[in-house]
Order: sequence, then C-alpha cells, then structure tokens
Amino acid sequence: MEITKNLNIGALVARNYKTASVFKKSGIDFCCNGNRTIEEACNQKKINVDELIKSLQNVIQNTNNSDSIDFNSWPLDLLADYIEKKHHRFVESKIIEITPFLNKIVKVHGPQHPELNEVQVLFQGCVEELTVHMKKEELIIFPFIRKLEAFKQSGGTIKIPFGSVQNPIQNMMNEHTAEGERFRKIAELTNDYTPPKDACNTYKVTFSLLKEFEEDLHQHIHLENNILFPKAIFLEEDLMQPNCF
Repeated sequence: MEITKNLNIGALVARNYKTASVFKKSGIDFCCNGNRTIEEACNQKKINVDELIKSLQNVIQNTNNSDSIDFNSWPLDLLADYIEKKHHRFVESKIIEITPFLNKIVKVHGPQHPELNEVQVLFQGCVEELTVHMKKEELIIFPFIRKLEAFKQSGGTIKIPFGSVQNPIQNMMNEHTAEGERFRKIAELTNDYTPPKDACNTYKVTFSLLKEFEEDLHQHIHLENNILFPKAIFLEEDLMQPNCF
C-alpha cells in the first residue's frame, strides 16, 4: 500500500486502523477531523510529513492481518449493529462506572487539584450529550441505514423521512466534533491522564478509565465518520439513481 502526503487521513485509517496509533502519537485527530490530507494535518501540527509517512509505512508493514478487523468490508447493517452493541453499550456501562469515582476524587482531592472540578463538568456534559446522541442514532439513523442495506439487497420502495440521510449525519458529525473537543480539554487538564504524585488508587483508576473511555470514543467516532456515514451517503445516492427503480 502506497502512502502519499495527499492521502485522506480518515480513508487511510478506515483501510488500516493500526495507522491510528501513529496519528494519535503525533497529536493528529483521525476521527472527528479525519477529512484532511496527511500533508494538511502535518502542516497544522508543524510535523515533518516524510517522517510521519515513514512511521505509517512501518506500522502497515508490521501489521498482522489476523490482528485487525476489516470494518471497511462489512455491510452497513452489520457495522451499525456492531457500533450499537459494542461502543454504545461500552459508553453506557463506563458512564455508570466512572461517574461515582470522579465525584469521589473531586470531593477528596478537588481542593488540592482544582482542575478536577473542570474535568467533572466536562465529563458530565459528555454524559448528557452522548446519551441523547446515541439514542438519535439508534432510533433514527441506524434503522434507516439498515433499510438502505436491505433495499440494496432485495429492492423495494425507499422512503426518506428527512430529505436525505446527509442531514442527520451532518448533525451527528457536528456532535462528534464537540465531544472530541471536550475530551481534548480533559486530556489537557489531566496531563494526558497522568495522576499526580499524591494520587490515591481511586484517583489512578479514574484517570485510567477516562483514558479508556476516550480511546474507545475515538474508534467509535472513526467507524461512523470515516466508514459508516460516508458509505451510507454513497449508498443512498446510488439507490436514488433512475436505474435502481
């Protein structure tokens, strides 16, 4: 696989998720802002594009195909099911786990570490927004994407209740950007989830859980922004062509 500076970041990560680690290490957002070329992202971060491409090539060459899942080849209904059952359920379970821990360390360590108060506010905002966001996907977008896939397989009459799937998808992507920015602030406030020297075990566990939450959120958003949503838009456009009826 040839990697060039003009390659779209989201498309590359969609083809090989192992490359995400290189972008993450370099501080390049591959999920919410994946619709950029490698060169554009490197220029913004003042990173040597040739060195980054070399790192990407090394990762791809050392990738064992059996270790990575080719989500890009999955039918859209299967991918929607996977996101809902894996990532949505992960978010719901981790919210329940993280919230009391975070509340506890804010109460105990907040006076010495006032940044924890802001982390708590940011995470609570994420909880509220993601909860609504995921329900909109589960009740509106994902069912319609499944209908698109079913129509592709068997034919029939397609009805679009919201003008085009692009309309709710754009709203979801805007909300993804907001959550990505929220967690970038949390990462900054926590020094990339590094507990201070006086941190107790609960403090350390909380930071570890927050880091795990962000990492899962990155893959969650990547699967939607870079694979599921673009393919749904393309499929809708293809099915609306005259020769499909």
